[in-house]
Amino acid sequence: MGKITILKTALFFFTFSVFGKETPNILMILVDDMGYSDLGCYGSEIETPNLDNLAANGLRYTQFYNTGRCWPTRGSLLTGYYAQQIKRDSLPGIKGGGHGQRPKWAPLLSEILRPPGYRNYHSGKWHIDGKVLTNGFDRSWHVTNQDGFFSHNANLLDDKKYNPTTLKRDYYSTTATADHAIEFLEDHQQNHSNNPFFHYLAFIAPHFPLHAKPEDIAKYQDRYLSGWDKLREERFAKQKKIGLHKTSLSALEPEVGPPYAFPKAIERLGTGEVNRPLAWDSLTDKQKRFQATKMAIHAAMIDRVDQEIGRVIQQLKKMGDYDNTLIFFASDNGASAEIMVRGGGHEPDAPMGSEKTYLCLGPGFSSASNTPFRRHKTWVHEGGISTPLIAHWPDGIKAKGELRHSPGHVIDIVPTILELAGVEKPKSWKGTPIPKAPGKSLVPSFLDDRVIPRESIWWMHAGNRAIRQGNFKLVAAKNDPWALYDLSKDRAESTDLSKKMPKLKSKLENLWNEKVIQFKELLTN
Repeated sequence: MGKITILKTALFFFTFSVFGKETPNILMILVDDMGYSDLGCYGSEIETPNLDNLAANGLRYTQFYNTGRCWPTRGSLLTGYYAQQIKRDSLPGIKGGGHGQRPKWAPLLSEILRPPGYRNYHSGKWHIDGKVLTNGFDRSWHVTNQDGFFSHNANLLDDKKYNPTTLKRDYYSTTATADHAIEFLEDHQQNHSNNPFFHYLAFIAPHFPLHAKPEDIAKYQDRYLSGWDKLREERFAKQKKIGLHKTSLSALEPEVGPPYAFPKAIERLGTGEVNRPLAWDSLTDKQKRFQATKMAIHAAMIDRVDQEIGRVIQQLKKMGDYDNTLIFFASDNGASAEIMVRGGGHEPDAPMGSEKTYLCLGPGFSSASNTPFRRHKTWVHEGGISTPLIAHWPDGIKAKGELRHSPGHVIDIVPTILELAGVEKPKSWKGTPIPKAPGKSLVPSFLDDRVIPRESIWWMHAGNRAIRQGNFKLVAAKNDPWALYDLSKDRAESTDLSKKMPKLKSKLENLWNEKVIQFKELLTN
């Protein structure tokens, strides 16, 4: 046995002597369009007791990032690469994006975990290239119907059209997703209990259209009539009390609306719609009620996600697998400022949040959901890319309710899971060498609040661009000049230091450009 093999073996046994006795199961929970402050344990008034309990008995990461958009985050989360490296987002001169095809050398985590014996399950949204089962999953509930939470039409079970023998009159997508997750876990216990499992549970909620059960909406019906200004202040005060970060509260940007305009949709939605985060007191009573009800539906959707996660947790406990299951929870991007009408359309006279309506949160309450940060989904300012990250694993994480301040990114999930599973990433895939991935394992941070060493974290989406190195972040919206911020005290991105620190600005700009060149070379060689 060579020295390298001995070292790797020793590291593997050290890892499991510290973190757990057995190979862990993995439950990766991802939600869609949820803001940084939308959980109780991250400052919210929304009732999320199950997730709050995971945080209270595990870890909360305060500076964790996604890509700012749905499909790039999902590609990065399951491969460990920046989305541009795998053609799941665009680079200048290279096609990529929501319809981009990954290179042959970019397997999903499920494909790597399968040969060593993991059973892999997927429930919910996919939005990754290729079919689910051909990408290493054994079972799948694929919610392709993303324009309505009250209809199962077009959804797929194990990559085949879903044809239930009986239809549930009270069908609701979030509940159905949990139902199938529980069904897969029950089957795992009965037929594959000797294998560890990886379950990718990807809820569509609280993505638009804002659809929720009436009883869930009723809990929040009048809660938000005081407005987004007040809500931001309330959440920020709670965040400071919790100790999530040291920053100021970002200023509202009334000039910033949806990332792209749909004027006909605004007209169709009526005079209650507002496409800018204006001062709440400047709105009419009709606008206040319309906006507050939309936020109530958003809250109801998150509340329901938490309820369904509670059911999945109970299933894990019933199986006896709860203690040795590493649960991650995150959001694919920040809350959304988008306003549109698509799918089945919008009937203004239908009850808000019902099947016949099509509502979006919009920039006002999106700003509150992303408290204390600036901007929204699609931007790469902190509001668009910051996500809660909860890590819970009783057998492996002994910390209870602790915070972790080390910056991280969804590219870190794959190397973390592979390390804990004791699985070495292949050197090639389908005959093609696998290039080095940029992600870093989070395992050291399970022990204490240490900084994970890394050169930088990089972003680009829809012309928006950013790079973070240490505490400094260089960021620019599309067609805007670069701005430089010290995130150690200004995650609100309020004080531009680019003129005071021109050398650092140039250094980070050069580093951002170097990454673009490296990614393009990777894809063209």
